[in-house]
Amino acid sequence: MKVRSTTVLAVLRDGVGAIGSDGQVTLGNTVAKNGAVKVRHLFKDQVMVGFAGGAADAFTLFEKFEGHLERYHGHLKRATVEMAREWRNDKFLRRLEAMMIVMDSKDIYTVSGNGDIIESDDNVAAIGSGGPYALAAARALVENTELGAEDLCHKSLNIAGNICIYTNTNITVLKAVPEGNSQ
Repeated sequence: MKVRSTTVLAVLRDGVGAIGSDGQVTLGNTVAKNGAVKVRHLFKDQVMVGFAGGAADAFTLFEKFEGHLERYHGHLKRATVEMAREWRNDKFLRRLEAMMIVMDSKDIYTVSGNGDIIESDDNVAAIGSGGPYALAAARALVENTELGAEDLCHKSLNIAGNICIYTNTNITVLKAVPEGNSQ
């Protein structure tokens, strides 16, 4: 699935997680909105999610995923597997055109409607049309700087926003809240 009109990036570094996105919403070849928020905290602010694709589809997936997080008491891997299974097998959900990144302060997973769950090998993951640019920038910054997760995420998304026409530099970055430290 080729998703246009967004970039979402997740980074884990030194026990801190950050997820961010650009704010551009594109309808065809027109920018419809510049300040959309495509990332959010779930489950007592311990889990973060970001989406690429249709907003209505993403909200449906957020609700389903949050239900799985509640059912499995915030266990990210188990909730992610159950979400992917439901997404793949449910006739209605299969039609949704979106991808998600889900993460906490320990793990990052990319989830698709095909039932794919991809665990990050290098603590960096990205989706959306600007995803490859943000991913490349984040990997270079991880390898060559001491920046923290939030700064890595912000700088990498900014680089992607200056390259990808479906991505802007109106960036939202969220930080993982360690278990037991709600903000």
